[in-house]
Amino acid sequence: MTVGLWSDEGMTTLYLFCSAAPPALEVADAIADAQARGWDVCLGLTPSAHRWLEPEVDELERLAGHAVRSSYKLPGEPDEWPTADAILFAPATFNTVNEWALGLTSKFVVGVVAEAIGKRIPTVVMPCANAAYVQHPQFERSLDVFRAAGVSVLYGPGGFEPNQPGERRAEGFPWGMALDEVGRIVRAAVEKEMS
Repeated sequence: MTVGLWSDEGMTTLYLFCSAAPPALEVADAIADAQARGWDVCLGLTPSAHRWLEPEVDELERLAGHAVRSSYKLPGEPDEWPTADAILFAPATFNTVNEWALGLTSKFVVGVVAEAIGKRIPTVVMPCANAAYVQHPQFERSLDVFRAAGVSVLYGPGGFEPNQPGERRAEGFPWGMALDEVGRIVRAAVEKEMS
């Protein structure tokens, strides 16, 4: 049984998933922060995010202590990651948010989070989409799908707030807020399980 961020077997496992948005370039710092909070981190990337980070993949694998994955394993291959205790999908682009909400699972990381809903794995999503993209009506519908399914959505006040196309926020992407929320929802799940 998991208690806090520790289980009977040791550290609790966090799947950290990124799509191709500029904050993905800062994922090494997010991994280090998550590890400092007691997480064993497994990094998964969309194919585009993997292409962006390809020069750093070996370093990211050393940092995380696990293979960086961006594709499904072949049938019969053993799973190289421990089972997830929680998932953080950040940054989640407009495209990824809508694929996930619609159940389009051709991408490994989208398939994992789609299945996580049914497995009741505590999951947080922090979208990263600009103010033009979020005007598309499907975006809000997708976030509503997540909320109804029990996914914690960090968007709007108290979460990621869209910037104008081509702009970056001086304060940067709120990785710390996302990791705080993962800790909060895991504690809430443990308390619910124990009551």
